[in-house]
Amino acid sequence: MSSQQMKVLVVGGGGREHALCWKLAQSPLVLEVICAPGNAGTASVARNVAVAADDLAGLEELALAEGVGLVVVGPELPLCLGLADRLRERDLAVFGPGADGARLEGSKAFAKDVLLRHRIPTAGSKEFYRSGDAKNYAESWETWPAVIKADGLAAGKGVFICDNAQEAQAAIDIVMEEKRLGAAGERILFEEFVDGEELSVMAITDGDTLLVLDAVQDHKQVGEGDTGPNTGGMGVYSPVPQIHKRLIKQIEQRIMVPTLHALSREGIAFRGVIYAGLMITDGGPQVLEYNVRFGDPEAQALVRRFKGDLFPYLLAVAEGRLADLEAPEWDNRTVVGVVAAAAGYPGDYVKGTLIEGLAAADKHEDVVVFHAGTRAEDGHVVTAGGRVLCVTALGQEREAARAGAYEAMGEIRWDGMFTRGDIGMREAARAELIGDEDGEDGEDANGAGGYGAGGPEGEAELGERWTEGTAPHADLNA
Repeated sequence: MSSQQMKVLVVGGGGREHALCWKLAQSPLVLEVICAPGNAGTASVARNVAVAADDLAGLEELALAEGVGLVVVGPELPLCLGLADRLRERDLAVFGPGADGARLEGSKAFAKDVLLRHRIPTAGSKEFYRSGDAKNYAESWETWPAVIKADGLAAGKGVFICDNAQEAQAAIDIVMEEKRLGAAGERILFEEFVDGEELSVMAITDGDTLLVLDAVQDHKQVGEGDTGPNTGGMGVYSPVPQIHKRLIKQIEQRIMVPTLHALSREGIAFRGVIYAGLMITDGGPQVLEYNVRFGDPEAQALVRRFKGDLFPYLLAVAEGRLADLEAPEWDNRTVVGVVAAAAGYPGDYVKGTLIEGLAAADKHEDVVVFHAGTRAEDGHVVTAGGRVLCVTALGQEREAARAGAYEAMGEIRWDGMFTRGDIGMREAARAELIGDEDGEDGEDANGAGGYGAGGPEGEAELGERWTEGTAPHADLNA
């Protein structure tokens, strides 16, 4: 890597992109961060350029005109449309998979096929192209609840947990007959329901080497106590105290490394983020879904705890030399991120409402407010999305972080604003599910992100976890 400073282009305009811009702007190796299109928050740490995230030609032109050294693609849509492929054809370094790898998120049916063919633990499912066939199948289903999933991109709104055949048929109508999710619902999956504790695990990879990042737990449902419809995420916390060494090893060995091997065997050179949405069951971790970019609001939590410079890791992924770097260190403190949403979310929501109190919130110690759905208007900041802000706070203990986040959130107000009041809280009984089951030393594995490697069949001997920021480097093709 050149020691010369580089410009970095971050594609997107949400909370994830604000978090990435915020972290990259701190790097001594970054000359300038450009964000396209950005939001009112990214404008404080980057130069916003009004090019939409799905304007592939415009983004290509912008990257070439600015002479950027790295493009970081934030959202899934431009990845699925082939932005990374297009930019790589112009010899630009890109953090993000090509369209073939992005199908892991762009098509749940494709992802399920990869999981089943490569024997990666997941629920059984059946796909349907016709609503009538799907409804008939629901009538014959006996083990409720069951899950209906739209195949395509649905902004976190394409999953329905149904308690009986009537609810399943209603979900099928919404997706396939009423077409509320557009083309995403042209095909659906009818899937077994898997009970357990949800967990998000992300890894960055250059296609050969895999760096598993610290675990994050998000809160998907809109209502307190995990009630109501799913959203893109109403809050997050990290580290996850219940996650111990044995479970992390299981996830690496049974899920993450086999996923990378599966992609390789499919002929997919994947450079970017493999995000596994998992359910931790009595029988071990199972994959619910894949994403191919940093989560939102998971990215906001990760950048708050990532110690040191993130830029070299993203560039190393783009250039295919991740194994050259040492494993990163993580802040031992807890981060809690609370999302504030606009009235009506996750359904139709109001835009253009004046937001007050942002400056006061930012003054709180160890607090960073990341903008998601905001825009600048006549010198003010107004709402421009369903999830508007994520207030993050660090604390020595989770309760301190929670208190800090909610105290800072109390400074912010707009008409119709709402949050969940239970971010960072889980029932003790649920927490026990993913505890240290085999009598190991019980050491918390968080704070020790590391590299994984595997042989031809993906059976990796990952060794012990580490906490000092160093790790063995291994090539998956070795």
